[in-house]
Amino acid sequence: MAATETNPAHSTHHFPVKQVLIGTVGTTLEWYDFGVYGFFAAIIGKQFFPAEDEISSVIAAFGAFAAGFLARPFGALLFGQLADRRGRAFALTASVLLMALPTFLISILPTHAMIGAGAGVMLVLCRVLQGLSVGGEHTCSIVYLVEHASPRHKGLAGSFAPFGASGGILLGSAVGALLTNLLSQEQLESWGWRVPQAVGLLLAFVGLWIRQHNPEVDHPQPKAEAKSPLKSALAGHKLDVLRVVLLNVMPAIGFYTIFVYLATWLQEVDHLQANRALEINTLSMAVMLALIPACGWLADLVGPLRMLWGSTLGILAGAYPLFHLMHHHSAAVDLLAELGFVVLLVPFMAASPAALCALLPKDVRCTVLSLGFNLSMGVLGGTTPLVVEYLRKTTHQDMTPAFYLISGAVVTVAGLLLYRRGEEAAEAGAGHWA
Repeated sequence: MAATETNPAHSTHHFPVKQVLIGTVGTTLEWYDFGVYGFFAAIIGKQFFPAEDEISSVIAAFGAFAAGFLARPFGALLFGQLADRRGRAFALTASVLLMALPTFLISILPTHAMIGAGAGVMLVLCRVLQGLSVGGEHTCSIVYLVEHASPRHKGLAGSFAPFGASGGILLGSAVGALLTNLLSQEQLESWGWRVPQAVGLLLAFVGLWIRQHNPEVDHPQPKAEAKSPLKSALAGHKLDVLRVVLLNVMPAIGFYTIFVYLATWLQEVDHLQANRALEINTLSMAVMLALIPACGWLADLVGPLRMLWGSTLGILAGAYPLFHLMHHHSAAVDLLAELGFVVLLVPFMAASPAALCALLPKDVRCTVLSLGFNLSMGVLGGTTPLVVEYLRKTTHQDMTPAFYLISGAVVTVAGLLLYRRGEEAAEAGAGHWA
């Protein structure tokens, strides 16, 4: 099932520093553009989806956030096939180009007060374009990084894909925290929310320049009569797609519950000021960034599968107690609890790129990984803030995020059990990785 990487330039001690730097920086820039929206969801909701009920406005804003994620599987199909046919670098460069346009448009969009309901429609369309871009970006970056590394360092190299993505969201959170401290609420609602989008446009062009110098991994071109990567994935790798989908349910729900939705939850449930909630989020993500490469390095020592099991069971056992700890306590306790989630979630984030790439054959690796990963992230991850907010409002149950996260961990346990059925194939392609 899996294929061994045989690039002769790679010794057993080779670590692809240049490729990791290029892949990480580009991913960081794209995820800044995509993630910064979540931190201003409450303000954007007022500007584009005004409602007498403030919670309904927030739900509508998260609906636009979810629209970008629902577009991700389609972006995965597009860029996954491009990567398997034209090469990883080509797909990565194209994804940055596609991100630049909607980022620019969001920074200048007229609001509902200016043109009415059409403003919300245009915002959703921009989010869809961003979702198409990110749908191909992250998984192509995972494959690119892992394929450039020697077997000894694939766990560490692969961990820089979530490192870059998390770094982008951290940058967005930091910008949000800075603006909420420097500007008044009136200024934020009037024009301040546009500033991060305008900055993101500049970063997108920096990412494009970096990707132009992106070296390609050895990648054989398919024969003209060969079946397309998508047809091959759907015809012969349905079980692989299912494995990828199930394995990513918990991290999809977990990441967007803890690092996107939680800032809103802390404001609405614990009544924290927006700047304090964003500060907690920023500090937690800074700790997460420090832990990701360390866990990637550990995955090379103990094997990624052990890391995935430990993280999933930790979330299963710890989600409710940690949310209970945050419920109506001080900001210091909130920070402590969120750091607990960081420690539980990061091992999975860091180890999964190597584990997933080891399981998939090279000729359809980007297509299968992109399709399965983005089905989980798009259908479940991106809709998490919307679903959890809606359930919390309708059930009047503040602990709804904990229950939703626990249900995601249960599904991922099933994915881990299914993964073991492919363990022999994974071992054949990646030594001790399974």
